[in-house]
Amino acid sequence: ATFKGWMDIMYAAVDSHEKLGQQPKFEARLYMYIYFVVFIVFGSFFMLNLFIGVVISNFNQQRKKISGKDLFLTEEQKKYYNALKKLGSKKPQKPIPRPSNVFLGFLFDIVTHKAFDITIVIFICLNMVVMMAENDQEDTKKVLNNINCFFLAVFTAECVIKILALRHHYFKSGWNLFDLSVVVFSIVSAGVSEVFQRFFSPTVLRTLRLARIGRILRLVRKARGIRTLLFALLMSLPALVNIGLLLFLIMFIYAIVGMANFACLRWEGGIDDIFNFQTFCGSILCLFQITTSAGWDTFLGSLLQESEACTSKIDPEWKGKKCVNREFGILYFVSYVIISFLIVVNMYIAVILENFSVATEESADPLCEDDFDMFYETWGRFDPLATQFIEYSALSDFADALAEPLRIPKPNKIQLISMDLPLVSGDKIHCMDILLAFTKRVLGEFGDLDSLELHMEEKMTVANTSKSFHKPISSTLKRKQEEVSARIIQRAFRRHLLRRSFKNTPFLCRQRHYSAVFGEETKKKQRLILSILHENSGREIQKSRPVSSISLPLLYDGIAEIESRKL
Repeated sequence: ATFKGWMDIMYAAVDSHEKLGQQPKFEARLYMYIYFVVFIVFGSFFMLNLFIGVVISNFNQQRKKISGKDLFLTEEQKKYYNALKKLGSKKPQKPIPRPSNVFLGFLFDIVTHKAFDITIVIFICLNMVVMMAENDQEDTKKVLNNINCFFLAVFTAECVIKILALRHHYFKSGWNLFDLSVVVFSIVSAGVSEVFQRFFSPTVLRTLRLARIGRILRLVRKARGIRTLLFALLMSLPALVNIGLLLFLIMFIYAIVGMANFACLRWEGGIDDIFNFQTFCGSILCLFQITTSAGWDTFLGSLLQESEACTSKIDPEWKGKKCVNREFGILYFVSYVIISFLIVVNMYIAVILENFSVATEESADPLCEDDFDMFYETWGRFDPLATQFIEYSALSDFADALAEPLRIPKPNKIQLISMDLPLVSGDKIHCMDILLAFTKRVLGEFGDLDSLELHMEEKMTVANTSKSFHKPISSTLKRKQEEVSARIIQRAFRRHLLRRSFKNTPFLCRQRHYSAVFGEETKKKQRLILSILHENSGREIQKSRPVSSISLPLLYDGIAEIESRKL
């Protein structure tokens, strides 16, 4: 069932006789081929993989029970929950300031441009092609050595330019430290190549430089599939380490048992001077080979030998005795193969498949890590000092400057006001409040996740200490309501002043005197004054209606009617 030695057994069965004690005959029982093929299909392909599937399924179920946070959430709610978890682990970073020196500022502009990183990646790829062309011919070696020196000069210049442009900020990046270490080792190996070649080949350093190709995964957003695989691998590392420790514990126990029972075996079959049970290291090597299901049947065959298979080099008293209890040897190996190969090793597959599934689901979510990184990258342009706050007046421009799907294109003031973003003193808004509101806009609202949202906001507050020191005093919606209320009060106050002006002014009371002197000119001036007063009070005059019929305060209508009668 484990595909070890099954073909030898099949050929022996095909050549065997139906009666015991007779010599084998070539292909005497051809129908045994069918028997073994059927057994391999059902016993190995089907049942063995079904066994592995059960192990993986139970492993995933236990993992979900341990986490227990998303058992009763729908798929949309899980997306929202994952987005909140990503929010809690991020905060704005202060951008690297541009040097005031003209020359260093010029280098800074070059280094921070995307074209610079793309150019370096191209040189790395070309260096990889040169490494593939290495051979033992002397002429080719000289040419390739000169080309490698050129690439070393390019990478050295890159490090020098970055150190000058970024100053001490250069050493805060892990990628930069990796680049610098590779360049330094390459220069040292080129200077003292004879000494370094005694320990390791210079090709190893050039191979390490190829790991920098991983940068291109950050520059090219279309490589999301490869990034998903790498992300799944990184997520699996902690669990793989734990499973490895469990496997080592099982190997340690079985190695001690093997040394106590199988140390007397003679060196034949799978047992030799390296793979044996006489020492702890030899026992671990044997068990590690069996863990990969490689040749475990040869070890079992050696364990099942009779007394003549015992060695007299260890203890003369073992000569003429059985080395191993046959039943115990079978139980020892079968149990170890089931525990290590069929259960523990397949847990590696379960972990990787589970994390790959999670990474695939997260990459398909409406919001991923890249979207939040782009948010904070845009935030750095509006908040260069990394205060985690921006002015309320800059919110509209910031929302329009974001990349999709978080972007809210202009005109966006009504949408931003309706989000009811909290305002702190100085009319400022915190980055987490904006990002949380924009995330809700993309993923939608979930009323039954209020407790979870409060819990995540508490974690965000702990991660972003600046938010805890600034308590909200208002909000965008409340501010708009206050502005509308102020306009209503101002308009009512203007109307009140207008009524008082009509009550106190003597202009209309002397209407008869001015009409007799100026005639129709006075009516035009009257209409002009009325239109100005109505504009100030928030009304519009209707030209089709006479002046006296316009909706004015009652006092003015009475005066106008009296004056018209006198005229």
